[in-house]
Amino acid sequence: MTGLAAMTIAVLLAAMVAPPMASASTDVADLHPDIAQALEEIPGGVAVDATHAYWAEWDMDLRVLGSAGLAARSVGSCATGKICAYTSASLVNMYVSWGACSTSLPVPNSSQYAMRSLANARSTGYAQARNGTTVLATANAGGWTNVAGTPNSIRCVL
Repeated sequence: MTGLAAMTIAVLLAAMVAPPMASASTDVADLHPDIAQALEEIPGGVAVDATHAYWAEWDMDLRVLGSAGLAARSVGSCATGKICAYTSASLVNMYVSWGACSTSLPVPNSSQYAMRSLANARSTGYAQARNGTTVLATANAGGWTNVAGTPNSIRCVL
């Protein structure tokens, strides 16, 4: 087998095994405006599709859902094992979720995205919406809370 043939086979195999992420052809004009803005504000994210972005560094997902996209899961639409921050009270509208638990998770903060509720779909610990060192709201394991004020980070404690 020639070197070119072996390289072609390797590239094809890698493409079949690679996780599905945004393709290079993802057009910014096709992205939901809130997804596009979050990608601009928080470095390192990739568009998975028009209404979903992902940041590997924090195992963070941002999704824009219509009312049909809400499904019963661990805590509202917040999947088991995740911490979720929503743009509306009572766990509705657009949300960001994190699988990693850290002492300071980034929170998109713009006119389109302001955290108004927080869910903790983990089995232990708590998550706090904070502005600097000020705790604005705390969601214990398996629970959620509405958030008042302007949080700029989430502190997650296992």
